[in-house]
This record gives sequence, structure tokens and C-alpha cells, in this order.
Amino acid sequence: MRQVTLCYLVNDEEILMGMKKRGFGEGKLNGYGGKLKPNEALKTGAVRELSEECGVETSEEELQKVGEIAFYFPEKPEWDQVVHIYLVESWSGEPQETDEMRPAWYRRDDLPFDEMWDIDRHFLPKILDGKSVKGNATYSADQKLIEHTLETTPLQ
Repeated sequence: MRQVTLCYLVNDEEILMGMKKRGFGEGKLNGYGGKLKPNEALKTGAVRELSEECGVETSEEELQKVGEIAFYFPEKPEWDQVVHIYLVESWSGEPQETDEMRPAWYRRDDLPFDEMWDIDRHFLPKILDGKSVKGNATYSADQKLIEHTLETTPLQ
């Protein structure tokens, strides 16, 4: 399955997300990330995608892995992917709008889950609470969550 990255910039009270303007997930709020280039390591790809999608710079050492969720689309198996989730607490630059994403900060205690992927309401509060997640999410062709599993463990 395709391996992809997902990064959330966070501070004590807020989380940065972007409104996807085109392509897969268009119209949904999400973290920043995406597909890897051939032979690209996960963290290298995550740092590159952050720079390309919102104009901030960080290092691989600043990425804290907090999850891994396999997404399945039985009616569109070409969309199947394993998403590697990272939190980023230190970066340089201000988030900028790009052709792909429009950034906005959201209070951690007031997240707009109705604008996100359905699985986000299950895992995002957990990772913001200092947990690590691992699971699966199965979606219909119209991108609605059919079923999911999610295990949590304390971050190390």
C-alpha cells in the first residue's frame, strides 16, 4: 500500500490545519502531508510536504510520530494508503496559502470535525492528549467512514 505522511503544527492552545483546495480530499480540513517521492524516507517527505503545502520549514528531528492509520477504499483500491501521522512543535516561517491548501489555526478544544475526514474525530483528540494511535479506517466511495479500529498507547 502507498505510504503517505500527515503533519500537524501545534502549540499549547492551537493546531494548524489546511483546507484542501484540489485533488484527493478536496473540501476537507486536514493536516499537511502527502505522497512520497520514489525512494524518499517518511520524515524527509513530511518535511518537504510541509514546505511545499504551507511554506514552513522544520527538520526531521522536530517530527514526533504519533500515529499510523491504514485507509481502505474498497470501491477505489487505488486510494488505499497508510498514513504516518506527526506532530510538529517547532518550525520557522509563517504558514502561507498555496495552490493546494488554505491554512487556519483552530483551538484544540473547538475543532471543526464536520469539515474533516470522519476518522479525525476519533484519533485527533487522542494525539493532542499525548497518545499514539494505530488503526484502520474503511471508507465508502463518497468518503464516508464505514468502520474503523483504533488502539491508543501513551507516547514515549
